[in-house]
Amino acid sequence: MDATSLATLWAFVALLIFFGVIAYLGVPGKITAALDGKVAAIESELSEAKRLREEAASLLAAYKQKAADAELEAQSIVAEAKQLADIATAEANKALDELIARRTKAAEAKIAQAEAQAVAEVRSRAADVAVAAAEKLLATRVAGKTGADLVAKGIAEVAAKLN
Repeated sequence: MDATSLATLWAFVALLIFFGVIAYLGVPGKITAALDGKVAAIESELSEAKRLREEAASLLAAYKQKAADAELEAQSIVAEAKQLADIATAEANKALDELIARRTKAAEAKIAQAEAQAVAEVRSRAADVAVAAAEKLLATRVAGKTGADLVAKGIAEVAAKLN
C-alpha cells in the first residue's frame, strides 16, 4: 500500500468515526427535532394566517353589509327629506294663495269703500250745486217774503232727499 492509499484509508476511518460520534451524540435526532419544531412553528403561523384571513373576510363582509345598510338608510333619509320638502312647498303655496286672496279681498274692500266715498262726495257736491241752482232760480223768479220762504223750504227738501 502506498502513502496515498493509506491516507485515503485513514480519512475514511476518520469519517466513519465522525459519523459514529455524531450518531452517538444524537445529532440527527436533534436536527430532526429542530426541523420538526420549525415545521410546527410554520404550520402554526399558517393556521394563524388562515384564521386571520377568515376573520378579515368576515369583517369585510360585515363592513360591506353595513355600507349597504348605510346606503339604504341614506336613500331613505333623502326620500323622506324630499317628501317633507314637497309637503313644505305645498303648504307654502297654499299659505301664499291664502295671503293673496286676503290681500285681494282687502284691496277690493278698500276700492269699494273709496268708490262709495267718491259716490257720496259726488252726490253731496251734486246736491250742493242743485241747491245753489234752485236757490238762484227761485230768487230770480220769486221776490219778497214768499219767495224767501219757498227757497228755504225747497232747499231743505232737496237737501233732505239728496243726503
